[in-house]
Amino acid sequence: MKKNLFFILLLISWISQAQLLDPVKWKTSLTKISNNEFELVMNATIEPEWHMYSQYTPDGGALPTVFEYKEVKGNYTVVGKTSESKYIKEYNDIFEVDEYFFSNTAQFKQKIKVTNTQLKEIKVYVEYQVCKEQCIQQDKTFTFKLPEIKEEKPAVVEEVKTIAPETEAKPLELEIDTTEVAVIEEPVGKEEAKTAVATEEHKDLVKAEKREEKRSLWTIFIFAFLGGFAALLTPCVFPMIPLTVSFFTKQSGSREKGIMNAVFYGLSIIVIYVALGSLIVGIFGADSLNALSTSVIFNIIFFIILVFFAASFLGAFEIVLPQSWANKVDMQAGKSGILAIFFMALALAIVSFSCTGPIVGTLLVEASSKGGIAPIVGMLGFSSAIALPFMLFALFPGWLNSLPKSGGWMNTVKASLGFLELAMAFKFLSNADLVLQLHWLEREIFIAIWIAIFATWAFYLFGKITLPHDSPLSHISVGRLFMALIISIFTIYLIPGLWGAPLKVISGFPPPMTYSESPYGVGYTNGGETTTTEVLPEHAHYGPHKIIAFHDYDKGVAYAKQAGKPILLDFTGHACVNCRKMEEHVWSKPEILPLLKNDVVLISLYVDDKRELEEKDKYTSPETGKEIKTIGNKWSDFQITRYQNNAQPFYVILDAEGKDINTPVGYTPDADEYKTWLEGGIKTFKEK
Repeated sequence: MKKNLFFILLLISWISQAQLLDPVKWKTSLTKISNNEFELVMNATIEPEWHMYSQYTPDGGALPTVFEYKEVKGNYTVVGKTSESKYIKEYNDIFEVDEYFFSNTAQFKQKIKVTNTQLKEIKVYVEYQVCKEQCIQQDKTFTFKLPEIKEEKPAVVEEVKTIAPETEAKPLELEIDTTEVAVIEEPVGKEEAKTAVATEEHKDLVKAEKREEKRSLWTIFIFAFLGGFAALLTPCVFPMIPLTVSFFTKQSGSREKGIMNAVFYGLSIIVIYVALGSLIVGIFGADSLNALSTSVIFNIIFFIILVFFAASFLGAFEIVLPQSWANKVDMQAGKSGILAIFFMALALAIVSFSCTGPIVGTLLVEASSKGGIAPIVGMLGFSSAIALPFMLFALFPGWLNSLPKSGGWMNTVKASLGFLELAMAFKFLSNADLVLQLHWLEREIFIAIWIAIFATWAFYLFGKITLPHDSPLSHISVGRLFMALIISIFTIYLIPGLWGAPLKVISGFPPPMTYSESPYGVGYTNGGETTTTEVLPEHAHYGPHKIIAFHDYDKGVAYAKQAGKPILLDFTGHACVNCRKMEEHVWSKPEILPLLKNDVVLISLYVDDKRELEEKDKYTSPETGKEIKTIGNKWSDFQITRYQNNAQPFYVILDAEGKDINTPVGYTPDADEYKTWLEGGIKTFKEK
């Protein structure tokens, strides 16, 4: 009887694990705009507590939603980008990035223009990730049936174009292939109640997001203001303050008019730089800036630009705008009147570009990564710092006597900005490396590069290194000494990062701790056990905590058979938050880690690995009917086919032949519970 009861409980546990989760239900519709223009609408209903991620969620965290429009060429054109409803922004302390996600509902729209009047349907493929306690990689194919499209003569087309704006778009009721699109059908009362709750939750989330965006914009403004203040202290701008203020106070005829002209001059500086930020937003679009910042190509371009700016600040060359621009502006500035003062401000922007250009460029790059109106806010902060001294010294000309004299210290400021530019550049290169999962710029390498940059900066400030534009240095000032000490302290602070220190002061700049040669750091000693230079088995890699792991199922099974050990099969993902939590908070426990290192063979299969399979290895899944094109598709299909489960993390203990010997488990944050499960599987293997 006891055996039967145990068998029943085991069966219930197995059934509870062996299920395909589908927490996102879709409804689609088609809206006709004109004879051959349509809007595809895709509405997602997300189960409570699950998160589905935006198309624009930053790299390094969860996977973004991706839409692919099938058979476009010769049939229809995709007009603009796929729009989406408002997302929620939240910091993820595991991946150390902001994540953009939807809760409860999401809507996506895409306008298309049909060019083939014989086209009967449009297929849209969507790939997305949803997470709760587990993460799931999902994909769907939607089929939109098109109504009959009449062929129109040019004249008729012209007429349609004329009346189209006055025509109200009418939704078409379509029959959707329910094998491809899941639909929720609930009683009206329940749906209304659910919608009311979701609406209140959404309002609270939107309010929280607005507060977060406001804080983010204030942060950008403050950093941009500090950047403007730094530019003010460079050789291109600082000497202009007494010259310009003296001009206004002496040449304006009266003190009141001089003050007014100086204030207008300052406001003109602000207008010029804010216009530059507005131009960036206007060209790329507020919603597209963040998408650009998460692109591999643009991150590499940003890296090259910042290295170029750094080289300029360090004295390799000067960045100057065409002399003809300055000449034309000077001609306008030489006249009298309000317009002449504006051109004086424009002349300052052009002449000082060799110093301000790299700072402005860096601020625009960084602000663009935030999206929205951040570039405008950044330029407002920068220009305010530049303009404020001209206005203040015009109001209080006596202060000019307290200004420090121009000298070599300004070049020190310029060179220091060069070191900062260089350090910032590697942040963008790291972003590109994380997206591609190349592991060229892992955490240890990134920190080592920053240590080298900041140590060199400290040596420069101590006068041990000189650059091309530096004047002879007989001694260093007290201010320069204090700055050198601060940079030295920061450099020393970075060094323990090589040994696994979290470095919270620079959180978000280096790659996460999981993206490293060893999560414990270089040469880390774990529990008195020194990391050895052991020879890895063929096809094996070091996983979390230097656990020997295989990323290919067949090769891992072959090694387990040779070693005579059971297998811990780990279905995981690069962008799986709870997979990382398990590795960091459960696998790292001293009572569990030795079991993983010594008593099992770990096979970690990444279901979100985007690397393409060779053509001969691609296939169509007999279980799901989906095309298997990537390594991640292969392991995801293996999990679904064998275990009827599609969520990660998902753990199974196998014998050396690859046969299951215990009940699989998912996310298990209780270390004692996980230990009991793990030891049970190992014990069963030994008793066989």
